[in-house]
Amino acid sequence: MSLSWNEFWTVLHGLIFGSIYLLAFTGGFEAFWSLGKETMTDSMLINKVKRLKWGTWTMALMSWITVITGTYIVYTWYRAKVPTSPRSLLLANPDTALWHTFGMEWKEHVAWFAPILATAVAIVVTRYGIELAKDHNIRKCIFTIFCLAFLSAAIAGVFGAFINKVAPVL
Repeated sequence: MSLSWNEFWTVLHGLIFGSIYLLAFTGGFEAFWSLGKETMTDSMLINKVKRLKWGTWTMALMSWITVITGTYIVYTWYRAKVPTSPRSLLLANPDTALWHTFGMEWKEHVAWFAPILATAVAIVVTRYGIELAKDHNIRKCIFTIFCLAFLSAAIAGVFGAFINKVAPVL
């Protein structure tokens, strides 16, 4: 199997960076979910908060890398001003035009919420640390923002996969 340079960057952007983002979210989700348990010892709590910091910062970093490579590398090939660009192919067919008008608009704009929100969560987790286990309201608020960051990235990822299936970047 061989990949073109464009396909390599598309795989790196979506599959590799996106998978690391997903793993970081999963670890952070588990750490958030179990953070307020009453049965945790101090050493368990310290380890849990350490994992939560690593997970949230990894998620923030990977979301920035994913969005930046998507916007400034992969998307440039998508929107190229040639008749065979994926954008041109999608817009030329009324049955696939919605993939561009809605799906790519989401990816272009709303996907930027993921790194912004993930970074905000990582900063708050770093700032409050162990206090998050005691303050249910802050933990609940930050957990909600954490999940919104993931949701915006997940929807962008699904659109990216479907759009690349319909009109691949070659």
